[in-house]
Amino acid sequence: MSFEIDKLKYTGKIKEVGFGAKGDVIVGGEDSYPFYMFEGNEGAGVKIAMEVYDRVEDDWAPAAVAPFADVINDPVAWALSNVSKYGADMIALQLAGTDPNGANVGAEEAAALARKVADAVSVPVIVYGSGNVEKDADVLKKVAEACEGRNVLIGPVQEGDFRQIAASCIGYKQLVAATTPIDINLAKQLNILLENLGVSADRMVIDPTTGGLGYGLEYTYSIMERIRIAALVQMDDQLRRPIICDLGKEAWKCKEARGADPDVKFGDPARRGIMIEAVTAVLLLLAGADILVMRHPDSVALVRKYVDLMMN
Repeated sequence: MSFEIDKLKYTGKIKEVGFGAKGDVIVGGEDSYPFYMFEGNEGAGVKIAMEVYDRVEDDWAPAAVAPFADVINDPVAWALSNVSKYGADMIALQLAGTDPNGANVGAEEAAALARKVADAVSVPVIVYGSGNVEKDADVLKKVAEACEGRNVLIGPVQEGDFRQIAASCIGYKQLVAATTPIDINLAKQLNILLENLGVSADRMVIDPTTGGLGYGLEYTYSIMERIRIAALVQMDDQLRRPIICDLGKEAWKCKEARGADPDVKFGDPARRGIMIEAVTAVLLLLAGADILVMRHPDSVALVRKYVDLMMN
């Protein structure tokens, strides 16, 4: 008698979302758990978005600065390099400089930069604000307007600012990253609020927020796992959305990745940071991530090798 793998019967499917100016870069579409090809379809597969910052703080790890040393003060050149040199599937423009507690860059300036980056690259673009609810409401509305016709993903869209930002995304035909603080019920609630406002299910993704390895990743993993179970097995229509994980900043801000701890037992700090980001990314893939926002090209290469191994 031959051995047969016991297979789970799925009743749900993750909705597909079209990225890029033509909407032809598809994310989502899976109808089984990650890499369970023996049970179902992997959908469009993972997309890796590489970070570009409008401003880089002095506390970045030297290892994270090194690959971009010649372009780090020019976001457009940085974005082009990430695509041509490192094969980024998407570009994630981080408008960290708009933070009112930092450089406090104005909305008009930030929006103009977002348009320049979106026009320069041939891949889809993600634009994230600083995370400050009040400032993002102003900045991301301007970004949505400036990037009309480019079909960019805009975030973080949070409970405190979703009405202003999502309304602009609807008006200027942009995608929405629904962001909540690592809680399945809050994620579902925000999706409902966005749909009630008029954002269609195929125009949004879930950003559950994430922690880096050793800094909250296990909690993120469990919440993402529950979101996927609810979507694929329990037929929860409000959670059948692709998931984006903005992990690069989380992985590289921990002291071990920045090399702040001189303890030699931890090994080479550059390699350490790369591995922390790569391991964080792989675990998030296993939890159900569709889009990984990453920083270091060596980390990206390791994750691509892992995906290749799992798929082939």
